[in-house]
Amino acid sequence: MLIKIYPENPNSKEISRVVEVLRSGGLIIYPTDTIYGLGCDFSNNKAVEKVAQIKGINLKKDHLSIICHDLSHLSDYTKPLDSTTFKLLKKNLPGPFTFILPANNNVPRIFKNNKKTIGLRIPDNSIALEIVRELGTPLLSTSIRDEDEILEYTTDPELIYEKFRDIVDLVIDGGYGDNEPSTVVDCTAFPFEITRQGKGELQQ
Repeated sequence: MLIKIYPENPNSKEISRVVEVLRSGGLIIYPTDTIYGLGCDFSNNKAVEKVAQIKGINLKKDHLSIICHDLSHLSDYTKPLDSTTFKLLKKNLPGPFTFILPANNNVPRIFKNNKKTIGLRIPDNSIALEIVRELGTPLLSTSIRDEDEILEYTTDPELIYEKFRDIVDLVIDGGYGDNEPSTVVDCTAFPFEITRQGKGELQQ
């Protein structure tokens, strides 16, 4: 299923349709403020395993990212943050960043592993944020890559749909995506380290 949602004014009926798919364990492809993402309800183990299978991710080892609606979700999944880290997040979010943070005990329970960190995304994209707000739990998030070495990321939602229609339950057309991923900032050590420079210029 391909549905069109306008980022300037996401239609609440369409957002509800997306959330229904997620609640029933479905996988979606959705726009962010960087590249299109593949996601599912973070609290649904079966859906998380499906995403891992598609991406060839090892849930026990690989870093995983979640999309939250705002910083109020933080304490559900991360250990208490010091004021410097919190200020950094507040200054740069919503925005094209993934912040690696120390995970609390709720994360291993979901992923059945001994994960010590979690990647946090709050994209500056109203479609993604509305989905998470209505869902009530974060989205597990991973980028969809293209096999074409030159392209790397597909930006056209209709082409994405053609390619993934048999693999996911729903693709959202939220307009053309970007082809540059988020900037990854490791906040588990001080000073903070940019481990991947992407679209976002970090404000410190």
